Amino acid sequence: MKALVLEDYNRFVYKDVVKPVANDDEVLVEVKAVGICGSDVHGMDGSTGRRIPPIIMGHEASGVIVETGKNVTGWKIGDRVTFDSTIYKLNDWYTLKGHYNLSDNRMVLGVSCNDFKRDGAFAQFVTIPGHILYRIPENIFFEQAAMVEPVAVALHAVNLSGVKINDTAVVFGSGMIGLFIIQLLKLAGCNVIAVDMLQEKLVMAKNAGASVILNAQTDDVPGEIKKLTQNRGADFAFEAVGITPTIKSAIESLRKGATLVLVGNLSPTIEFPLQKVVTQEITVKGSCAINGEYPAVLDLISKGKINVDDMISAVAPLSEGALYFDKLYKKEPGLLKVILKP
Repeated sequence: MKALVLEDYNRFVYKDVVKPVANDDEVLVEVKAVGICGSDVHGMDGSTGRRIPPIIMGHEASGVIVETGKNVTGWKIGDRVTFDSTIYKLNDWYTLKGHYNLSDNRMVLGVSCNDFKRDGAFAQFVTIPGHILYRIPENIFFEQAAMVEPVAVALHAVNLSGVKINDTAVVFGSGMIGLFIIQLLKLAGCNVIAVDMLQEKLVMAKNAGASVILNAQTDDVPGEIKKLTQNRGADFAFEAVGITPTIKSAIESLRKGATLVLVGNLSPTIEFPLQKVVTQEITVKGSCAINGEYPAVLDLISKGKINVDDMISAVAPLSEGALYFDKLYKKEPGLLKVILKP
């Protein structure tokens, strides 16, 4: 089969590789659409340590089942499916407690690090455990189904937060995940403020449902948010970048007793304003991956309550994947989500 392989850091090769074989608990999926995730772009240069070459990346995908293992039930050849990015054991202690995203020895599709390697979906075929499959509704295209994973990441963060109708929530970072968080917060009845450094992203944030947009380069973000909230600060902040300046700004923008949800993780470590968090009793939550949000996201997309189409900037053959990785790495203006089709 053909695959886009990260042969070395910053070097992709579109080549023939051995077709994977599904074990008894897996299915073989013919990939129809796969998205380039920001974590893939950040990982291809070795900076994250999560894409050690050689590796076939890709974890935002959809396709058709072409083979099933003998222990797989409820699925058949020809079923249209998407799948979780987290591969976990059903009998793990954390899974049994309802937190499969935290399970021991879990793997992430298309990731290679010191602990594991699992080839992903930048290929014609990929093997997937039967218990992480989800059926695609008839009115959802494969390209849209490849967007379920990032929406589910955003929904997991929103679900963790505990937001309520009419709460004021600030989203720092209007990239893919941030934009979906904005849509979901708006859907939940929140007053949404978006913060970013790029005006073009703030325009997208406004279109996604933010009632107020603030430019971190020109606006006094904490000061403006206090003006909008009777000088108290926001009830919730979602940080979808993962660097010290945005996390500090998020904390400065919150009221006493508020909640900060950390979603971005570009930096392994950050400076943290501990005293402010302690003395103002700010709750800090980390949001990791997905924990059962796929069915809800598929339903939201199917009913038109979440818009994924506007996020797709380009659809291209997998053979052109290296070109689009380069464009994304160089931050080509106007390019958000690229979907590749094997």
